Amino acid sequence: MQLIFFYILAVVAVISALGVIFNRNLVHSALALLVNFCTVAIFYFMLNAQFLGVVQILVYAGAVIVLFLFVVMLLGADLGEQVTNWVTPQTLLAVGLSMILLTVVGSSVFEYPVQGAHGDLTMVAVQQYGQVQLIGAALFTDYLLSFELAGVLLLVGIVGVIWLGRLVPQKVKETKQV
Repeated sequence: MQLIFFYILAVVAVISALGVIFNRNLVHSALALLVNFCTVAIFYFMLNAQFLGVVQILVYAGAVIVLFLFVVMLLGADLGEQVTNWVTPQTLLAVGLSMILLTVVGSSVFEYPVQGAHGDLTMVAVQQYGQVQLIGAALFTDYLLSFELAGVLLLVGIVGVIWLGRLVPQKVKETKQV
């Protein structure tokens, strides 16, 4: 029964991901992204990772989608560029670099066992210490540099959004003058 439920959710996740990519309406694309985030959260719950499932729903399905829809409504959906051809040198380069990144990350995940602050992150350790405590201990001891780099990445994203937001009124003024 659980395998059938997994296959149904996998089909829904793939269809919603394709809906995000190929939908021309930004609001419909955001709603398809919301469905995809919720199915990923259900996958986390099925894997007995309740903390990740709740974070997936709160952060991604809640905050990111609301922020995305707010920006779309604030800036207007008509300001986007029309894509005429998907196959460009930039997209081929992005696909190639993504494949290299996925290969490196995938091989490192499968080669090295997961070690935490309290040894292996097994079901016994989760039952003894608690899932959230083990994640917190691992984040602030073994993976502190990665945690800090993620914070810097988010800060760069915020600065980029502010910079792009300052460019939009100039575009609007230029289109009104013509």
